[in-house]
Amino acid sequence: MIKIYFTVPVIKTMTLVLFAIVFLLPLSARSEIKKGSFEVSPFVGYNFFENAQNLKDHPVYGGRLGYNYTKNFGIEVALEFIKSAVDDTSITGAREGQFRSPVDAVNLTFYHIDAVYHFMPDSKVTPFVVAGFGGAHYSTDISNHDMSTFDFGVGAKYRVADNIAFRIDLRDNIVTEVFPFEHAYHNIHASAGIVFAFGGKAKSAPAPSVGSEPKAMVTLVVLEDNHFEFDKSAITREGEAILDQNIRILNENPKVKIRIAGYTSAHGTADYNQKLSERRAEAVRDYLIKGGIAPGRLTTIGYGKTRPAEYEPIPENIYSKEAKANMRVLFEVIVK
Repeated sequence: MIKIYFTVPVIKTMTLVLFAIVFLLPLSARSEIKKGSFEVSPFVGYNFFENAQNLKDHPVYGGRLGYNYTKNFGIEVALEFIKSAVDDTSITGAREGQFRSPVDAVNLTFYHIDAVYHFMPDSKVTPFVVAGFGGAHYSTDISNHDMSTFDFGVGAKYRVADNIAFRIDLRDNIVTEVFPFEHAYHNIHASAGIVFAFGGKAKSAPAPSVGSEPKAMVTLVVLEDNHFEFDKSAITREGEAILDQNIRILNENPKVKIRIAGYTSAHGTADYNQKLSERRAEAVRDYLIKGGIAPGRLTTIGYGKTRPAEYEPIPENIYSKEAKANMRVLFEVIVK
């Protein structure tokens, strides 16, 4: 059975940690592990010794210093301190790896370097895995030198402010004298602490491309069939009024360049309609130039009847709504 002995100082410390977390939660948080950031993390917790060591389970406290090479991968060093005591004092004599009476108090210091891998580094809650190696010093001595340790575990960071996070860990510190883990002793500990982060590069919004400017919407009015004389490229007064309006729009947007595209209905031969669409596009271009628009801003193209806006079931009916929809001149903005 696992034995837990809470002490008053540890309870007070955990209370202060929880109070700090509750106090910091309302602060605005930027959920992100930053590349190039340093982290300092004091913590407290509880350690559970393997029964073979004959040590009382006891609180653990310490600190970590870490550096995040990327948002996902980091390195940290840690120091952990445990003040324990012999569990069963009725056991006497000597046995390798086990503390016995007359030994009473046993102090342990763990020191190790670990690799940390963060999952979901841009989220508010960031789970991670950790593994590393180091050493353990026992006082009273369990060996004539510090013993090797190998540790691994899991945890999570909960960011409560831009540079502050709450952290929990569950670790197995394996103490051994000979690799791979001959006469190894497991020390399971759970801990909670606060992470203070410094420096690093936060994720920034994509920078606009060089020379780019906000693009304003430019809407030009379309010329329809009744803006030209019947079966001709001559522009009617109604059409001229439309083009005068477009001239004002183009003068207000001096960087805009347009392509003037002419279209016709399905009635007539392909060759005739092609030439009519080209003449109407050229007539519109000439009018805009006379209105003060630079020729270099204007190009023309004729599509004839090859790109209808609507299907004409009866091409001979030149007064159908489909035919009128297809006989038009459009303005296509090609540069803003």
